[in-house]
Amino acid sequence: MRALLLAATMAAGMPAMAEKLSLQSVYEGGGLNGPVPRSLKISPDGQRVTFLRAKAGDQNRLDLWEYHVKDQRTRLLVDADTLGGEEALSDAEKARRERARMAGLSGIVDYHWSPDGTKLLFPVGGELYLYELAAKDKPLRKLDTGGDFIDPQISPAGGYVSFVRDQNLWVIELATDTLRPLTRDGGGTIHNGEAEFVAQEEMSRSEGYWWAPDDSAIAFQRYDEAAVPVVKRFEVYADRTDVIEQRYPAAGDPNVESRLGLVAPGGGAVRWIDLGEDRDIYLARVKWLPDARRLSYQIQPRSQRRLDLKLVDVATLEQRTLLSETSSTWINLNDDLRFLDKHQAFIWGSERTGFHHLYLYDLDGTLKHAISRGDWNIDGLSGVDEKAGLVYVASNRDFVPDTQIYALKLDGSTADRPQRISREDGTHAATFAKSGAFYLDAFSDPHTPPQVSLRKPDGSRLAWIEENRLDERHPYAPYRAAFVEPQFGTLKSDDGQTLHYRLYRPADATDASGEPRRHPVFVFYYGGPGVQSVARSWGDHFNQYMVQRGYVVFTVDNRGMARRGRQFSDAIHRQLGVAEVADQLAGIRWLKEQPFVDGERIGVFGWSYGGYLTTMLLAKASGEIAAGAAVAPVTDWALYDTHYTERYLSTPADNPAGYIRSTPFAWLDGMSAPLLLVHGMADDNVLFTHSTRLMAALQEKGTPFELMTYPGGKHGLSTPAMRMHVYTLITNFFDRTLRRGEAAAAR
Repeated sequence: MRALLLAATMAAGMPAMAEKLSLQSVYEGGGLNGPVPRSLKISPDGQRVTFLRAKAGDQNRLDLWEYHVKDQRTRLLVDADTLGGEEALSDAEKARRERARMAGLSGIVDYHWSPDGTKLLFPVGGELYLYELAAKDKPLRKLDTGGDFIDPQISPAGGYVSFVRDQNLWVIELATDTLRPLTRDGGGTIHNGEAEFVAQEEMSRSEGYWWAPDDSAIAFQRYDEAAVPVVKRFEVYADRTDVIEQRYPAAGDPNVESRLGLVAPGGGAVRWIDLGEDRDIYLARVKWLPDARRLSYQIQPRSQRRLDLKLVDVATLEQRTLLSETSSTWINLNDDLRFLDKHQAFIWGSERTGFHHLYLYDLDGTLKHAISRGDWNIDGLSGVDEKAGLVYVASNRDFVPDTQIYALKLDGSTADRPQRISREDGTHAATFAKSGAFYLDAFSDPHTPPQVSLRKPDGSRLAWIEENRLDERHPYAPYRAAFVEPQFGTLKSDDGQTLHYRLYRPADATDASGEPRRHPVFVFYYGGPGVQSVARSWGDHFNQYMVQRGYVVFTVDNRGMARRGRQFSDAIHRQLGVAEVADQLAGIRWLKEQPFVDGERIGVFGWSYGGYLTTMLLAKASGEIAAGAAVAPVTDWALYDTHYTERYLSTPADNPAGYIRSTPFAWLDGMSAPLLLVHGMADDNVLFTHSTRLMAALQEKGTPFELMTYPGGKHGLSTPAMRMHVYTLITNFFDRTLRRGEAAAAR
């Protein structure tokens, strides 16, 4: 389950005539964030930075742009509108975009560089285009794919373009325009070159095939989903109802059966790599070594308590285990494996000490040394400069709500003394050039909309890619004076661990006599694994809207969430909704002690895992909460998918009590506070069945609740109209349940 990123951020003294945010300005305007680049990439030759940028009049339609490093000029490369036509997407592509959380986007939504830095590949409107930078007259070349396709790639040596069509792997040989299938048995339950549902949704793996660095072969996943149960679900639209038969592996059900094959781009027989006797496994990652003679893959058993890194000799298919990670709870997957070019060694990320750190290994699997260590957590590997002997990482070492970039020495000599290179406090994301000569820094804080700059390895700025200055021309400019400053602080969980919170206080802090004015509270959370909500970053527009309406707005990150180490995250093992509820209640009780809070008027709101948390809070602690809103909540973990659910709860057969007690149904007798339940009627992530089960159970008990459903709505309710409607609904619900006749702040 991915976190659903909700909009909201800003705070300080507020002049009486300051223009406040409105829901129209947040959800119907041209975008309050300004011209934020997406999909930033550095060309392989380091000469260009490319990115996607929204059109001025349509924030959801994207064009392809470039910044030329030497010339320091930005220009539009491809205007998506010049390629014409409506978006004609296959069902497979629509599903892939939904799982990648970009279903609402159109135009050029993804692209790939050729390894020599001379070409770009991208799909638009169901067609596939190759853009040649050196061809000034006719740089665009439409490729004949022969039908609907997904996951197009340029081969590393530049000789081919590949994609998946009709559940088979295909290539186009560019020199001759020859189109050929590399597999032929795809169809029905057989898929070649694709990532299965749980890999896309839960394992952060969207690809199902991998090119050798010299174009000599392609490794690909073949999976058979015949054993996965067919779930019939109804997608209800305004004018029709579609019956979808989806093979959905709910907790305890069979998964797909995967194989890993090798095939030459010229065609021929597939050679199969032995994945072992246990067929109930997850193929987690696949990665070639730079020499193209060896291939690695990572494999997990169903329990996810072990992760093996295997090395395969491509010529002989002989293989060996380089290393194994084990855990008494679960193993978190990561993308920190890096095979070095100049050394017979690789970098590996592990949480074996209780915190995520990096280690250097010889290619025979011998540990050389730790690259980082200590009671702090690395988010991930950002870049490696082998020549300088430096490794760059992202971490919240200095301040938990921040993300900073640090340099470590590859030889391990600074493992406990990382050097911070990012300059500003707040949230940074770095993309390093292959040479290590520079990096892209995407930065924001509560005052600063997302900015992108080109930086030296020491963090000093070379140039702006997009300064996105918050001046009088910026779309947020009219609302700057009403901005409310977020406050960050900590409190303690029941077991003594530190919980970080973010707090917004309304500007009218005191009444006419100077006494603290007591306000209703809007508590927003996600609460689930793999996410941190309390961040010193830009973008909290809905929370900012609520504080400007007179609510105290509060978020606390409970145990089970990310970036705090395994003691913090493992508190949810084998039973969900215990540590999370306890920590949210610790935050609510802390709020009730504050002189600016009306403790009788506290409302809670969450989406997805946050929606689940709302149902658990109201079922377990309605006496502490005045009202709650739940959007797309999981209500029965036995209905959710295998890889996510079993990671924390094991299977229903192994942990029946954990499944029962992790659902709100076990606690519904305690639900008395008003509930607003919201769900999209075409949600293929948290199925609509989750809410219909809760509806029926509440009706059986005679418990009143409010309900809103969205015809055609997917998990994110991502259309502008749905977003506007649902946030208006949520606002009105809390105004009605928490304001108690008080005149609400002006809309």
